Amino acid sequence: MLGGISIWQLLIVLAILVLIFGTKKLKNLGSDLGGAVKGFKEAVDKDNDTEDEKTAQHKVIDADVKKDDKSA
Repeated sequence: MLGGISIWQLLIVLAILVLIFGTKKLKNLGSDLGGAVKGFKEAVDKDNDTEDEKTAQHKVIDADVKKDDKSA
């Protein structure tokens, strides 16, 4: 493979990381990283929900305004 990373290269890098840091630190690092990603996803989803609620509120207000304009 030209310019690609083979499975053997990945295994060698993983082995070096295990030798340098140890399995316990790598496990902690992985769980910390997973928690950070989970928190980020929850924050993005919460932000999207807030945006959807604002859009829904604007639609209701716009519908009420149009309804009032027709009755006047």
